[in-house]
Amino acid sequence: MLTPAEPRPYVGRFAPTPSGPLHLGSLATALASWMEARVHRGRWLVRIEDLDPPREEPGAADQILRTLEAYGLTWDGSVRYQSQHHADYQAALNQLIQQGRAYPCRCSRKQLAAAAAYPGFCRHLKKVPKPPYAWRFRVTEAEVRWTDGLQGVKQVALESLGDPVILRKDGYWAYQLAVVTDDLDQGVTHVVRGIDLMDSTPWQLDLAHCLANQVSIPFQYTHLPVIVNSQGQKLSKQNKATPLCHERPSEVLYRVLRALGQTPDPQWIELHPEALLTLAQQHWSIAPLRGEQTIDLASL
Repeated sequence: MLTPAEPRPYVGRFAPTPSGPLHLGSLATALASWMEARVHRGRWLVRIEDLDPPREEPGAADQILRTLEAYGLTWDGSVRYQSQHHADYQAALNQLIQQGRAYPCRCSRKQLAAAAAYPGFCRHLKKVPKPPYAWRFRVTEAEVRWTDGLQGVKQVALESLGDPVILRKDGYWAYQLAVVTDDLDQGVTHVVRGIDLMDSTPWQLDLAHCLANQVSIPFQYTHLPVIVNSQGQKLSKQNKATPLCHERPSEVLYRVLRALGQTPDPQWIELHPEALLTLAQQHWSIAPLRGEQTIDLASL
């Protein structure tokens, strides 16, 4: 079982996919992540997860960065683009293959349509199949246990999740491998993100254990409640969430702070975003969100 790592200087990150402009939901995640890094006197990194060209919107990456700047969410160091790190992901895959923790999979979506988790059809292939095939991460019988910053103690049997794809049949790197490789390489210590991604945490902790060659947990996870619309759907580009505009950013920041359980002064709306964020840091506490899983858009 993985155990907590020794404390290290705080390094947080925000890692959007450039599939469209930021919306209130993504701003809430970015703001909470930024606040946690700043109040802990840590670094806050921005990573553009541009590994899936069919989903990407031309110009979206630059638009995301301009929006973060407009809202005063400045980052440390240079922006990392996943599309520039294919060699890192290949090295990680090679390491997993050498460890016996990755294997080729020729299964089609039709074969797996009725399966809740991958049933392991290709786990014991005697030779590499003819292309196209994916690569999967071989989970073990171990249990992963961690203490989430908001959702409390979690314990998951890896076998119940099945083996995730880490390199797709179409040649694109999958989210699970890329995000762990990047977080390890960038020295990330704290991951603040939406609770909709919490199901990936056991896989990512196990991958980090393999790639970092250590038994301690390298990351502290905090899973935020997601903002939902009147139909109970998570705000997302797929659900046609309204893009953020750059007019009156302090007013939007004020609304998002309230949604995140804070009590900002209404007079802050008239401040420049950087001044508002400076004051917000002095009062910031993530504790009001503890145990919450959704935030109603109407509350904003």
